[in-house]
Amino acid sequence: MFGVVSAGSVEWLLVVGAGLIGLTLSPIAELLIARRLPRLGGLPTLPVRITTAAFTGLVCAAFSLRFEMSLTLPAFLFLAVMGVQLARIDIAQHLLPNPLVILLLAGGLLLLLPPGPFDQQAEDLLRAALGALILFAGYLVLGLISPGGIGMGDVKLAAPVGLYLGYLGWSQLLYGGLLGFILNGLVTVLILSRKCREKATEVAHGPTMLGALAAVSLFVS
Repeated sequence: MFGVVSAGSVEWLLVVGAGLIGLTLSPIAELLIARRLPRLGGLPTLPVRITTAAFTGLVCAAFSLRFEMSLTLPAFLFLAVMGVQLARIDIAQHLLPNPLVILLLAGGLLLLLPPGPFDQQAEDLLRAALGALILFAGYLVLGLISPGGIGMGDVKLAAPVGLYLGYLGWSQLLYGGLLGFILNGLVTVLILSRKCREKATEVAHGPTMLGALAAVSLFVS
């Protein structure tokens, strides 16, 4: 009885701790982005910052429930922090800054390195690299075929999205890639039907791509 209660307490402490990490790192990330990328217009408004921090904390907590105390968890906490920031920027400015996309890709790869050799699962790293290449190539082909539908920022974001999906497994890569395409199409049709945008490239696809990644990471095992 005591062991079960203790294990449950540790689990909830991890969830709360991960949520607090997200709440703390979100404003720090915003401050660093505002300083390093002044062309984005500085810090967002206070309501946006509060909403972003709350959402980041929620996603971090959800990832802690999914990955628990594994060595993989830090990589997904990093994904939560950077992914929410990229989604926020894309929604507000229809822009996915190259430095942030590259940081998500490089940081994700570095944080996924320790779990591979330590758990003797180096094939996960190879699959992650292939996932990044495959999804990037898929979006690149789509962008070249239909340049009015997919922007180059979305093509570049496909690399870190594929990295994480590929690390989790081939099924996750397939489901996450398909879900991202489907959500992108639905959002594009919805927004264009309301005449909020004149071109599909003016629709923010980053949030749906990252949302598909988060959904598959949490619910597909």
